[in-house]
Amino acid sequence: MSSIWHVRPDIDAINNGINKGTICELLDIRVTEVGDDFIKGTMPADARTFQPFGVVHGGANVVLAESLGSIAGAHVIDLAMSKCLGQEVGATHLRPVSSGLVTGTAKPIHLGRRSHVWEIRLEDDRGKLTCISKLTLAILPL
Repeated sequence: MSSIWHVRPDIDAINNGINKGTICELLDIRVTEVGDDFIKGTMPADARTFQPFGVVHGGANVVLAESLGSIAGAHVIDLAMSKCLGQEVGATHLRPVSSGLVTGTAKPIHLGRRSHVWEIRLEDDRGKLTCISKLTLAILPL
């Protein structure tokens, strides 16, 4: 299989560079792995991400999903020529998470010239599917 990356994502540059001062830093979202056709990252299930009933807020799941998909999308395109922006995001929450880490894996469904569609699957520490998200990115010329 060939790689989808225009520039392969650098985990350290993402976690300690471009994500500084963003919602990713605030929620401690960290990229943890990059494959030929996916990017993986984590978010803690703790007070920063909980809703009042002590489980991860659906909005926090969406932030993790959109962050991973957007980071991935930005590395597929030539950023000297284009930028990508989230156009639509949806999520189906399947199982609550009350501790540990939520791990997300973003994989492309469609990589077009003008749009990308990404599927982001979120799992708990036991590897149980907790949320499925679909993200559409608009690819815009600079």
